[in-house]
Amino acid sequence: MKILVTGSCGFVGTQLIPSLIKSGHDIVGVDIMWFGNHLQEGQNLRIIETDIRDVDSIPMEGIEAVVHLANVANDPCSDLNSKLNWEVNALATKFLVEKAIDHDVKQFIYASSGSVYGVKEEPEVTEDLSLVPISDYNKTKMVSERVLLSYTDEIAIQIIRPATICGYSPRMRLDLSVNILTMLAVTRGEITVFGGDQTRPNIHLKDMIRVYHHFLDNPQLTGVYNAGFENLSIMEIAQKAAAKTGAKIVVTPSNDPRSYRLNSKKLLSTGFEPKYGVETAMDEVIELFEQGTLQNEDIHHNIKTMVNLGLDKAV
Repeated sequence: MKILVTGSCGFVGTQLIPSLIKSGHDIVGVDIMWFGNHLQEGQNLRIIETDIRDVDSIPMEGIEAVVHLANVANDPCSDLNSKLNWEVNALATKFLVEKAIDHDVKQFIYASSGSVYGVKEEPEVTEDLSLVPISDYNKTKMVSERVLLSYTDEIAIQIIRPATICGYSPRMRLDLSVNILTMLAVTRGEITVFGGDQTRPNIHLKDMIRVYHHFLDNPQLTGVYNAGFENLSIMEIAQKAAAKTGAKIVVTPSNDPRSYRLNSKKLLSTGFEPKYGVETAMDEVIELFEQGTLQNEDIHHNIKTMVNLGLDKAV
C-alpha cells in the first residue's frame, strides 16, 4: 500500500515509517523538520521537507491511506503561538483531508489526543464522554476531529486518541512525563514532582506504532478510539523511576489541573493487545543514558526547540 505520513520525522513518525516499510508499504513522508531528520530515503521511502499548511506541496497521487501525525505538539508549545497552533493543527487538517478525498484516498488515520476530554472525574473515560478541552492544543484536536468526522461518507476516518507516549525514538522527546522523570533520575539523582496527584494515561511508543498498523490493516474500524493502557499518577511514575535509579523525589506545589485517564476497552475489543509499558520505556532511557548516547539536550524538548527557532513569534 502507498501511504502518506505527515510528521514523518517526528517522535512517532521516525519509528513508524521503518516499520511500515518493513511490512511492505511504500511511504511518502512529509515534515517541516524543525527537529531534524533521522530517516534516509530509499526505494520505498520518499521524504518531502515542507510545511503542512502548504497543502499544494503535498503529493497525493496514488496514495491509498494517510496517517496524519503532523501537529504543534502539547499544551506549552501550542500556547507559544496561537495562530501557528490553529493553522497547523486544525486548518491544515481540513485542507489535507479534502485533498485526500479529491484524490480518492480510501483511508485517513488521525492522531488526536487523549487530552481532548479535559479534566474528568469519571474513573472510566470512554469515547462517548463529552469533550471539554481546556487548552488551545486540546481545542484544535477536538475541532479537527469534528471536521474529519463530517467527511465520513466520503473517506474512512479513523481517529486515535493516544495517551502520553513513552519510550525511545531517534527523534527523542524528553518533554513527556515518563521519559523526562526517568532522565531527571539518572542525570540529577533527584526527581522534582509538581503536585503528583495528576493522572496520566500512558502508552509505549512501540505499542503506538502497533496501533497504527492495526488500523491500517483494518480500514473498517472507523470512528474514534482511545489508545492508552497504564493510568498512573505523576507520583507513581516518579516512584517507579526512583526505584530503578535510587533517585530521591522532591515534591513541590502545582497549579496544573490536567488529569487524564483513558479506558481503551473499545480498542481492545477489536483484537489489539498491548505488549510494552512504562517500565520498558524507563529501562530504554536508563540504558541509553548509561551508554552515553542520550543526554538531556534542548533538541529533545519541543518548547525549547521552538523558542530557539523563533516560532514563539508570529509567522
